[in-house]
Amino acid sequence: MADKKCPRCPEEVLIQHRYERQELDLCRTCGGLWFDKDEVNAVIRAKNPDIELSCFKESFGQSLGESDIECPTCQLNMQRHHLLEHFHLEIDICLHCEGSWLDRGELPPVEQSPELESHLQELNKGLSWKTYFFQLLLQMPVEFNAKAKCIPWVNYSLLALNILIFLAYFFNDTSYNWVLNNFAMTPSVVAEGNQLWALMSCVFLHGSVWHLGANMYFLAIIGDNLEDTLGHISYLLLYLACGLLASLGTMIWRLGSDIPSIGASGAIAGLFAMYMIWFRHASLSFMFILYQKKLSVVWFFALWVGLNIFGLFFLDDGMDYPAHIAGFVAGLMFAFLLKDWIHRKNPLLSILRHESIQLKR
Repeated sequence: MADKKCPRCPEEVLIQHRYERQELDLCRTCGGLWFDKDEVNAVIRAKNPDIELSCFKESFGQSLGESDIECPTCQLNMQRHHLLEHFHLEIDICLHCEGSWLDRGELPPVEQSPELESHLQELNKGLSWKTYFFQLLLQMPVEFNAKAKCIPWVNYSLLALNILIFLAYFFNDTSYNWVLNNFAMTPSVVAEGNQLWALMSCVFLHGSVWHLGANMYFLAIIGDNLEDTLGHISYLLLYLACGLLASLGTMIWRLGSDIPSIGASGAIAGLFAMYMIWFRHASLSFMFILYQKKLSVVWFFALWVGLNIFGLFFLDDGMDYPAHIAGFVAGLMFAFLLKDWIHRKNPLLSILRHESIQLKR
């Protein structure tokens, strides 16, 4: 059999390269890979053993016509296709021998293409009358993101714990006042070294049904993805760390204040920041009066931060703006510190940041 030449580097002979039990052909100069018939399917199956796959070409997006490179086997010009309908990475295919050429860096999206396609279907769902009336009535955004793969036991436990604690004290005035006096974070008290546990216990208290409901809703919709990405223990530790730093932020900003602070919103604000950095491809619906629009999570949380900064300086409505901002800053710090680890642990998150992705908003 004649040596196969690289389509990109005509003088370079391809060498054998074993990957996922397949003998592929590699160009040492440009890093491109040649796959003979069915080798791409075998690699995808090896990476996605739980997904049924007949042929990866069946999910191709738009055909882009003839390629300017020749098939290493047939010496005929190949055809170009988008990898997926909403992922416009250009793939070169030989229609004669059914081989495939991938340039350097194109293998990860291809081998993750079944899961990538599933994620893009979730991300590109449109608004509907159901999402419209849900947000109109409850004033809560709708999330557009892939479903978590693991069961978020920690998030379920946090939701249950917050609700059970609330039910245990809220509907009895004596219990409510006792809990507030002993477990809410009062800056003037904690600053003197008293009730230090309140820096954490206040994170599990809420002052009204709406306060609890709003916080638990946001925890439910974004916490599952973060727990799936981080792992159970890391997620819990980061949630508690953001809550603690949010409480410290309130104590410092309101030093000497006798007004108690309660609520999980500071901890959840930290989750907002991590979600914004790691899940930039996700969307949340935003409603302005009667107009609903899907927004990138970056824009959504940028608006949220802006409103909190405005409230910090100009409003006196009982909202704990210092906790929100401190928790968000803490979450940003953790998000950037852990970003490389997160992408190594979850390669699909890196692929979803690729310039080829097409998102509908």
